[in-house]
Amino acid sequence: MSTKFLGVALITGASQGIGKAIAFRLAKDGFRVALNDIPNRDPQLRSLAREIEREHGAKTYVTPADVSNESEVEKMVVQTSKALGGLDVMVANAGILHEGALVKDLPTETWKKTFAINVDGVFFSYKYAAREMIAQGRGGRILGASSIAGKRPAAHFSAYTASKYAVRGLTQSLALELSGHGITVNAYAPGFINTPMTAGSFQETDDTVLAVMGLTRPVKYKFGEPEDVASLVSYLASKEAHYITGQTISPNGGIVFD
Repeated sequence: MSTKFLGVALITGASQGIGKAIAFRLAKDGFRVALNDIPNRDPQLRSLAREIEREHGAKTYVTPADVSNESEVEKMVVQTSKALGGLDVMVANAGILHEGALVKDLPTETWKKTFAINVDGVFFSYKYAAREMIAQGRGGRILGASSIAGKRPAAHFSAYTASKYAVRGLTQSLALELSGHGITVNAYAPGFINTPMTAGSFQETDDTVLAVMGLTRPVKYKFGEPEDVASLVSYLASKEAHYITGQTISPNGGIVFD
């Protein structure tokens, strides 16, 4: 149980996978944590909140919202600040991965839905977190979810790839805009991580998945775990990371070098 209080962190897409691991880690570090996911995952969020409170003694706040809806994101940020005493860390983690398809066969609705969540959701989270942090005047950390696909294009996953490149560009632009406010803005670009989302999209063997991206398995390479990403986010959310901004950092086990 942490006896420190480092501030308030809001994590979107927190009901499972990487988001859940990030919530646990930041609570362990000493943050009060606000937990977000889509409304039908409210039971999972409340179960997670109880587990975090029991294991780490951290104060939690459950705030279901659709991150692709701007008014819901604004409300989520404002209510988190009121409930927990401000906002110091925003982790725009929510995202989706569509089924593989060539561009010529990709449904336009799939493209729009992917961008609505992976890009609009990050934009809205960044926007309202920035407003809140600037108004508070105590600096902050804003983090977004990119991907290995945001650094190396993936055939059959064009919408996902484009959305994750967009997160990198948005992150860099906002880092420039907020540098005078003591707010850093970074993104994390995980490689292949064992999560419910990847399990639902990749039915093939690891080697087949790598081949889709034109990659070859390094010696002893294996898929990572959500905690591997959470440990990076833990550092980027810390005061020690004040000199890092505008970066998209790759916890990917060496499958792709920047």
